[in-house]
Order: sequence, then C-alpha cells, then structure tokens
Amino acid sequence: MRIHFIAIGGSAMHNLAIALKKRGYIVSGSDDEIFEPSRTRLSNYGLLPEATGWFPEKLDSRPDAVILGMHARADNPELKRAADLGIRIYSYPEYLYEHSKEKTRVVIGGSHGKTTITAILLHILKHAGIDADYMVGAQLEGFDVMVKLSDRARLMILEGDEYLTSAIDRRPKFHVYRPHLALLSGISWDHINVFPTWEGYREEFIKFINLIEPGGSLVYCTDDEEVVKVVNESGNKITKMPYGLPAHIIRKGITLLEGDGRQIPLKVFGRHNLVNIEGARKLCHQLGVGDNEFYSAIGSFPGASNRLELISQNENTAVFRDFAHSPSKLKATVEAVGEQFPERHLAACMELHTFSSLSTNFLEYYKGTLDGAGTPMVYFNPHTLELKRLPSLSPEMVRRAFACPELRVYTDSGKLVNDLLSMGWKNRNLLMMSSGNFNNINFADLTGRITGGIAGRE
Repeated sequence: MRIHFIAIGGSAMHNLAIALKKRGYIVSGSDDEIFEPSRTRLSNYGLLPEATGWFPEKLDSRPDAVILGMHARADNPELKRAADLGIRIYSYPEYLYEHSKEKTRVVIGGSHGKTTITAILLHILKHAGIDADYMVGAQLEGFDVMVKLSDRARLMILEGDEYLTSAIDRRPKFHVYRPHLALLSGISWDHINVFPTWEGYREEFIKFINLIEPGGSLVYCTDDEEVVKVVNESGNKITKMPYGLPAHIIRKGITLLEGDGRQIPLKVFGRHNLVNIEGARKLCHQLGVGDNEFYSAIGSFPGASNRLELISQNENTAVFRDFAHSPSKLKATVEAVGEQFPERHLAACMELHTFSSLSTNFLEYYKGTLDGAGTPMVYFNPHTLELKRLPSLSPEMVRRAFACPELRVYTDSGKLVNDLLSMGWKNRNLLMMSSGNFNNINFADLTGRITGGIAGRE
C-alpha cells in the first residue's frame, strides 16, 4: 500500500504516518511547516519531506490513498489534485475507523481528561497482557508511538477529540468512530471558533452518545453535572455506568488510592486524576480486567506527557508543566497542586494561546480559575493574536476577566523568565500551563536554574 499524507507534520498525523511505515506501507507526505518533535521523529523514520510546501505532482504517481490533516485548507493544491485523479481521500479519523471496522472500538471522549484516561487504560491493558491497537494524544512512557495499528489486535482504543475532522469534513472527530464502549469524562465549552455557542457544543456530546453502537455501553462521570444531563437527554438504549471520586488519602505529599483492601501509592495526584483513574477502572471491568489486576498496575502509571508532569524538583521546590488551557482544566490543575502541597506557596502561570482563550468574548469564563495560586500569572503573545486575526488584548482586560487584581500579566516571555528567576523558591512550587510553549521558553534551563538553586534567594 502507498499512502500520501497532506499535512504530515501534525501531532496525530505524523504518528499515523510512522505507524503505517512500521507496518511496511510506502509512506510519503507534505506540509508547509513542521515543528519539533514531529520534524525529528519523521526524519528518524525517513519520512521528513525534502522541502516544505505543497507539491501536487507528488500525486501523479497515484498512491492508493491520501490522508488529509486538519491543518490543510480546503483549497490545498495537493488535495485538489488527489480529487481530480479520483484517489481515495481519508481524514485521519476516517482512516482509523476503516482500520478498526472489525474490532471492538473503545472511545474516550470529554472536554478534559481523555488523554489521561486513554493512557491509563493502555497502561493497564499492557500490564494485563491484552493486545490493543490505539490512538492517543500524547507520548506515553513505554509506548514508541502515539498510534498503533495491527491485524492481530481485536481492540481499538481511541482518544475521542471533539474538534473537526478536516477542512472538508466538519464532523467532530469522535462522531466518526462509532464506539462499542465509550467513556464521557466532562463537558466544558471549548473551541469557540468552530462551536460558537454553548448549546451547539454540548449537542455534539449528545450526538456522540447516540452514535454508540446498538448493544453498547457508556461509562460516564457523575462529578460533572453537564455530563449527567446529556446522558439523561440521550435516547440511545445502551448500558450506562456512572463513576466518581474513589476513596483515597494524601500522606506526606503522596496520594494513596484505596481499593481491593489496599492502599496504593500513586505517581499522579489531584482530584481530577483520581476521577480519571476510576473511569478507567470501570472501562477495564467491561474489557475483562478485574480489580486485582487493575490495582496491581495503577501504582506504576507514570502519567501522560505534559499532563501535570513533574519537570524538576529538589527538597524545597517542584516544577510542573501541564497542557491546561480551558477554564475547567486550569482550575482543576491549580487546585490539584495546592491540595497536594498545602504547605508550599504556589506560583501558577498560564499562557493564553488557543483561539478560545484569546477571544474577548470567552475570557470571562476564566474568572476565579487562578484563585488557588499564591502568585497568579498569565502570559500571552500579541503576535499570536495577529496570526489568529483576533482583536488585541490589554493586560488590564485580562486582569478584569480573571477577576484577580494581583494577577501579573506578561506579553514578553523574556521578562516572565527573568521575574521567575528573581523569586525566592524555598517552600514554593511552580506550575506552567499551556497548549503552546510560552514563545519557545527553554524549560530545561528555566527549571534547572530554579530547582538547582541558581535562581533567586531562599
């Protein structure tokens, strides 16, 4: 099989390209920009395009199929050539569905928590010796790639993103997968550039429930009132299984999960992660993995990359990085660190980076989300506003939206770094939250200087 990727540099796309290369497919691709880590990973597998840009003549060799990434526009010249030549065009969710048609599909959906729950499920299945194909939205410890496709596995585990499928298919991705077993973790308005109203956004989750295959099952979080509402509104006659916060204690900065007559020390922490673990446990029951196997494996779960990830620490300070960018994720992450380390002052910095977070009509939803931080900070890059063609923001507008007079607002990442380095870090933690990179801050250098004792004074 010969497969060509249009926009091969995307996070999901380049992992799918690697997965197909590992299966022995002949893979080619194009993109107009490829960033790290995609660039290095594609290069390591011999898949990095020789030049950036779009080259319609690549399609003249008539590959068996084209996979179209979300980054590519509807007027993409390679897409047009593929259509003119009658080549089969898939979005990457469509391709994953085609691959999994004869498999049991397990889809984890929700506005937050889906990457972590998918990661937990894969960790437990691997521990139990159960083979599964998968697609997950983060690099996981112990897994080479974020996508695995095989002929042998009878399970397909899919992280169900609600964002659009492609420029020519406006369905949410998780509508494509048609699960036999699904999980819904939470609903909090996001992606306002494609879902401009709250009502329209929540309706997509009702459709997701209604697309569960006949005889299927839904595991859903009762901690989230909106999830309970949409589950009750759905007319799909499926088995519905609730879950919530499991029994646990926190002792000397370690969270202990209570279950099966044991207290299991965890590598992750926070109420949201505990709820995620319980959701994964309920999924495991449906897949034939009992509590004894689950509790034996969960203590070694290391977390997913960039999800409340410990970057560096010493005896006085810990530095965490998290993907949090929506209001609900931001609030949950700040509260998790504060609860885990109540004796330490928390400096929490969030980057406004997504279309939603930078939109003046959405900013008000961040009210109170940084209240759990002793030193709350927000960074945004005015150039990002220009690229997204959004109205300008002022620091004062951001302070009003967060309803936090003491909020420090930065538009210069260099000044942010300098201020962080000038702080005293004894009995303090730092939490950096973004779906971006704070305009290419060198995290290794910053965190090393903070926890290595170079930054600030005691």
